Amino acid sequence: MALSEVVHLALSSFRSNKVSFALTSLGMVIGSAAVILVATIGLTGRQYVIHLIEGIGVNMIEVDYQGGGTSATSEQDLLTIGDETAVVEQVPGIVASSPMLETHEAVPLGEGSVKDVLVLGVSPEYEDIRNLLVVSGRFFDQQDARHRAKVADVTVPFAESLFGSADSALGKSFSMNGIPFTIIGTVQERINTFGQSEIEDQTILIPYQVGRYLTGSNSVGQIFFSVRDFGRVSEIERQIHDVIQARHRPNTVYITQDLRSLISAAGSIAGSLTIALILFSTVTLLVSGVGIMNIMLATVQARFQEIGLRKALGARQRDIQLQFLMESGLIAVSGGVIGAVLGLAPSLLINALTSYHIPISWWAVFISLSTALCIGIGFGTLPANRAASLDPVEALRHE
Repeated sequence: MALSEVVHLALSSFRSNKVSFALTSLGMVIGSAAVILVATIGLTGRQYVIHLIEGIGVNMIEVDYQGGGTSATSEQDLLTIGDETAVVEQVPGIVASSPMLETHEAVPLGEGSVKDVLVLGVSPEYEDIRNLLVVSGRFFDQQDARHRAKVADVTVPFAESLFGSADSALGKSFSMNGIPFTIIGTVQERINTFGQSEIEDQTILIPYQVGRYLTGSNSVGQIFFSVRDFGRVSEIERQIHDVIQARHRPNTVYITQDLRSLISAAGSIAGSLTIALILFSTVTLLVSGVGIMNIMLATVQARFQEIGLRKALGARQRDIQLQFLMESGLIAVSGGVIGAVLGLAPSLLINALTSYHIPISWWAVFISLSTALCIGIGFGTLPANRAASLDPVEALRHE
């Protein structure tokens, strides 16, 4: 029997029993939609987490002094401004850099009370390197740095605690070590790092040159670099380390850090959770496979005479088997296609009607449809074999 004839018979059977077959395929619809929705949720969560991490500064490389390089007659071999300059001159691909010195100062609040705050001396490029959000006002610029202007950008919690709001803090003054500073802007990190970065809630950012004058120290706690190409972060990170290490004592230890490992870890965790949820959702597809097997067994029981007549007219066992496998596969695939459409619909609508971008998992669509077909054929094998093995004489005598 030609394959086209088998397909025609399967479609005819599907049309004559469309209500029962549609109800049977409902489980496959739900299962396929669940697989795609779970994959979409997992990918969206992964995209969101990575977007948050990128908010810290995805192309940023941080250099820290770890230790070593000291002896009974020498001081710590700390980082210097010369290190920053040497790296910028010798390592191609760096678009911005900033030293950072760190100190804690007491800010008078009036009536004899003071507030202990973290003060960071940085360059104007620090805003872009750390991807800071300027809530109000502006970040100090190169002119402020060159003229050693006594200006400051403060965190929003600091501005709110002293002046009530971020906007109210603009233009206000405070003093540190008897030196008056004027607030020209309020800033915050684009994501909440929960205290895991160098910026705390109560933080003041001032030009690095002013920070040196304030602390009386030329030391650099950390140096931040921003590279043009994220794909070259690893290569440039090694070059930065080599340049700095060559300028210092051999036993001094410096560490370079970037966000690649954090992004990779977040992606791996999100991917593992997505796979686990997809596997869990495939249970629905397996349950629907049992329903397909039951309806096909009932169909075989109701069509004994048809099967007997076809065998009497020369149909082979393989033809009968193929027909019933085609029917069970059709039920499963039709349910899978409808489920795939329903699973994709929310993402497609959101992408079309809003500015948000929801990732679409086409591999999840492929998995759901392939699984549906395999389940339809797998659970349809028993009914198909039973129909193919019927004796035509006994089948024709069956009422």
